[in-house]
Amino acid sequence: MLPKGLPAAKTQGMMRRSFEIRKLTPVKLETTPEGLKPQARQVAGVCIVLVLAVLAVFGQTAGFGFINYDDDIYVYDNPVVARGLTLKGTAWALTYGEIGHWHPLTWLTHMADCQAYGLWAGGHHLTNVALHAAAAVLLFLALREMTGSLWRSAFVAGVFAIHPLRAESVAWIAERKDVLSGVFFMLTLWAYAHYARRPTRGRYAAVALAYALGLLCKNMLMTLPFVLLLLDWWPLHRVKLAPFWGLVKEKIPLFLLSAGSCAATFLVPEKVLDSERIPLLERLGNAVVSYGVYPRQMVFPAGLAIPYLNPPHGLPLWKVALAVVLLAAISMGVFECRKRRPYLLVGWFWYLGMLVPVVGIVQISFNAAHADRYTYLPGIGLVLAGTWAVGDWSLGWKQRRAALGGLMAAVIGALMVCAWKQTTYWKSDETLWSHTLACTTDNYLAHCNLAEALLQKGRVDEAIAHYQKVLEVKPDYAQAHYDLALALRQKGRVDEAIAQYQYALQINPGYAEAHNNLAEALLQKGRVDEAITQYQKILQIKPDSANAHFNLAIALRQKGRVDEAIAQYQQALQINPDYAEAHNNLGNALRQKGRVDEAITHFQDALQINPDYAEAHYNLGLALRQKGRADEAIAQYQKAIELARAAGRQAMAEQFNGELKRCEAGLPFHQ
Repeated sequence: MLPKGLPAAKTQGMMRRSFEIRKLTPVKLETTPEGLKPQARQVAGVCIVLVLAVLAVFGQTAGFGFINYDDDIYVYDNPVVARGLTLKGTAWALTYGEIGHWHPLTWLTHMADCQAYGLWAGGHHLTNVALHAAAAVLLFLALREMTGSLWRSAFVAGVFAIHPLRAESVAWIAERKDVLSGVFFMLTLWAYAHYARRPTRGRYAAVALAYALGLLCKNMLMTLPFVLLLLDWWPLHRVKLAPFWGLVKEKIPLFLLSAGSCAATFLVPEKVLDSERIPLLERLGNAVVSYGVYPRQMVFPAGLAIPYLNPPHGLPLWKVALAVVLLAAISMGVFECRKRRPYLLVGWFWYLGMLVPVVGIVQISFNAAHADRYTYLPGIGLVLAGTWAVGDWSLGWKQRRAALGGLMAAVIGALMVCAWKQTTYWKSDETLWSHTLACTTDNYLAHCNLAEALLQKGRVDEAIAHYQKVLEVKPDYAQAHYDLALALRQKGRVDEAIAQYQYALQINPGYAEAHNNLAEALLQKGRVDEAITQYQKILQIKPDSANAHFNLAIALRQKGRVDEAIAQYQQALQINPDYAEAHNNLGNALRQKGRVDEAITHFQDALQINPDYAEAHYNLGLALRQKGRADEAIAQYQKAIELARAAGRQAMAEQFNGELKRCEAGLPFHQ
């Protein structure tokens, strides 16, 4: 039902109101067919140029890979997403909120990319680029519809499209939620512009639908109804046609959608540990300073990086005070100019309002003081205000058209060069984190992620050096102790690795992965009883961990506690019946206890799950031979040898072949 905020009007009144809206539009659109044709060609031309500019800057990402910063948990190491679009995956997307916030539509687009491209990172990047290009075009169309100004709208959309601050949102696959929500944000503006010109139920439904879809992509859009109220002030001038509270009442359905998104946010917030939560006063100080940082970055986009960490001891009081004074002065200034220069008030409060969800008052991240991606939509307000201010300020210039055209081209050209360069840093983990370290100080997260990238490339000594730098900056960072231990084990420095795992567990006793790897290292040193203790601690933390039961069984069997090991393997299989390795190991334990028929059943179960499991074929052969079924055993040995050789495991193949020859020669069974 159409909201009742605006007074009802008869046909004649509606015609008069429509005329008044057109009259108040800053630049009157052409209404004759002859006039519309050149304008339509210009509009199409601007749209094409916007798309080409986005491709010129961000098209290079088609050759980039994934980044080891959330791309793993969002895409390539997320089994639900990597399987593509499925009914089970859709249900998961609608209910899952452990990673970040609740954004089911974003999850579905990641699944669709996996369906289309698999794990080819270039395809995922191209989807981001296409969505960003669509958002830029829609922003231009929406602003032109609302203001009637072609070239000012084109410039605002152009700056939005290719500003260096966009690199993080577009080149980072895991930040899909920015560009996707941006498309629906612009669609909402465009639909609202049409609704404001001629209010109907259908047009309002289009506004609400676009907004609802945007909230399903990223809940940062929760402040959009307030942006629409600003647009009612300027450029739509609806406040002159209806009472302000009528306009507010009109948007009640949108506010309800926003409230629903807020509720979902608080139900499934990004997990920030109490030990990582910043005191409220520090958060308020950081919020105020961040409001001052972003405009500087928009004008001078140098030294952009990810992430900008929270200062360990908060911000200096003088910096917070200066930011408060600056923000208050600007706010009072634009308020004073609200009648003569209404776009200043609209643009400034667009910026202030849209940043509220991510400015840090409500802590949504344990490490980010501010982030380039947070400017994706709020920054439009600043560009809008600046563009219209320069346009009005230049009214008295001679050769104004040529001067403004040259200025627009120079600004866009400079931003494109800077944005192209900024995007190149996202090519790989190493280039991204090296650049971040060059732009920031004591950035322990950048050191940690660079070390991880170096470790994957086999550059273990360099990785160890970076992990040690992390711990110099943040000695209580449990993950860095854990990762350093992994690197030390690769170098054979097992005792040092054990010490690092123990440091990690002192900081975070519930760190299950550290317990598991500590147990493996202890087993490597022959300290089996201590390893068993670690596996038991994992099961106290995660009693439904099939892997922990499996590993505990291995350790128990090493101590000769075979019956207890059998019980643990059975527990693992109750949790995960398709655990082929557990079936195989349980079969070995049962065979050791003389329960050969049961062992044969479990070896067969393992091979039903994984027919190419060489060890299971070999072990089945042993069990069959133990039962006196030599011919069947020989067939299993031969299959095991074939699979081992195909996998390049020559030593294993030779071991299997030795047992095959003993069987063929009729020699006594070799236990």
